[in-house]
This record gives sequence, C-alpha cells and structure tokens, in this order.
Amino acid sequence: MSTVTEIAAASPEIAIAHFAGRLSVETDCSDVAQALKSGDQDFVLLHVVGSDAAYARRHVPGAIHLPHRQISAERLAEWAQHTLFVVYCAGPHCNGADQAALKLARLG
Repeated sequence: MSTVTEIAAASPEIAIAHFAGRLSVETDCSDVAQALKSGDQDFVLLHVVGSDAAYARRHVPGAIHLPHRQISAERLAEWAQHTLFVVYCAGPHCNGADQAALKLARLG
C-alpha cells in the first residue's frame, strides 16, 4: 500500500461537498480572463494590494484598485448590495485577496 492509498478516498458525496464548497468561493483566472474578453463581466474585479504606482504598472485591465485595507462599508456603498466581487493580489504567496474576501464577506 502506498502513502497515496493509505488513507481511503472520500466518498462521492464528501468529494462533491468539498469541491462545490471551494468553487463557491474561488474562481479560475482563465474564467475571469474569458469573461473580460467576451464582455460577459457580471462581477467587479478588484486589485486589492499595492500602491497606486504598482497598480498602474501591473493591474489586470478593467480591474479597480481597492486595497484590502481600504475596503469599508462606506466604500462598498458605491455598488449594489448583491454585487459579486472577484479579488486578486500580487501572486500565489500574497494573501491580500484572502484578506479582501474575508472583509467583503464580513461586510455582507
């Protein structure tokens, strides 16, 4: 028995719940890119880290610069109550997107 099979695989029901849960809070960058390219953007894309200068140099076209530290109820009042926000940060080791998503969720 290998270390891969040492722990039994999850049942289909557990796997469905796990992956459906993850996909309810995550999206894929290629799906975001396709939505932006096709004009089917039904979300607000937020660049949530860095200075204004850094944003100017490296943001995704169409993204709004709103650093996670500046997310507030007052700032979110600019959008309708049920707006879907997609957040991204500087890269795979940056947790700014996680911080922004948590703040957005806490603000409802």
